[in-house]
Amino acid sequence: MATDQDTAKPASESEFPPKRVAGRARGWYRGDCHVHTQRSSGGELTPEELATAAREVGLEFIAITEHNTADTHGAWGSLTDDDLLVILGQEVVTTTGHWLAVGIDPGQVIDWRYGIRDDLIDRAVDQVHKVGGLCIAAHPHAPYPSGVFMYPFRRFDAVEVWNGLWRSDLLWNADNEAALAEWGRGLAAEIHQGAWRPAIGNSDVHQAGQIGTPQTVVLADELGTNALLAGIRAGHSWIAESAEVHLTFTVRAGDRCAGIGERSRTGEEPAAARVEVKGVPAGVVGFHTDRGRVHHELLPSDGMGTVEWRTSRDESEFVRIEVRHPAGHMAALTNPIILT
Repeated sequence: MATDQDTAKPASESEFPPKRVAGRARGWYRGDCHVHTQRSSGGELTPEELATAAREVGLEFIAITEHNTADTHGAWGSLTDDDLLVILGQEVVTTTGHWLAVGIDPGQVIDWRYGIRDDLIDRAVDQVHKVGGLCIAAHPHAPYPSGVFMYPFRRFDAVEVWNGLWRSDLLWNADNEAALAEWGRGLAAEIHQGAWRPAIGNSDVHQAGQIGTPQTVVLADELGTNALLAGIRAGHSWIAESAEVHLTFTVRAGDRCAGIGERSRTGEEPAAARVEVKGVPAGVVGFHTDRGRVHHELLPSDGMGTVEWRTSRDESEFVRIEVRHPAGHMAALTNPIILT
């Protein structure tokens, strides 16, 4: 297996981006954790162009994930400011699936020269976890050779259920419906067993106009690498198709209130799941539990609305939300709130 020194390109410490932005307190931050420059195959944009585009679409953090290289890690130090954090990463392109190593060390390269039959995936994942990074299964049902994710999810921290435009009419688009269905089917069992993998959404940007479609909105203690990775790991996040879509989701039981990725201690009391949405005209808000989609309501034509649905711990082990456009494509989806 390759070491960092085998393939890393030297760069001075000052060229790497800082790991936190000073003065940015706890809040919800919008980001894109699957980003490519010209250094990746099919990439057309320079780091400068990507940084500009990220700001234009309302992103506050991105993760640079070139294909099997850290060559551009040192290009980002001068492109960050108090409005944009850059997290170092890599898209690990193996012969039987792609995955994202997010939050790795400057210049670090994770080995990619294997397939599922080589039994090396656990060693590669350990490389990332050793430095505090996240391992994310990327576009699990991408319809091209090596794009389908053949490895078990068990060692991975999150699953990219939404990659790029939510469309099924383009041959080479990631099959987001299949990825979401697979993640959703496994969620109940994972929660019941005490450990579950959050969903994440990224643009996989290679060309102009793609970045931030979609974007993951993360609750973090600050705008910093460690805080954002902790928020993603805990499932304190939801996915939006753009910065125009806003959502809040809570479950309240008595005087107790839980947010996305948290446990709602309902006891024997009834629980009220409440969703507020903006930016999805005439959209459909769906409530999903371990029984599938159990309730849905329409939003008004201006795209702003509040929907509430009541349940209980005996009836639902968790609740998660999907918001779809009238034509059926996704506008937003959340990680679950767990009822205990």
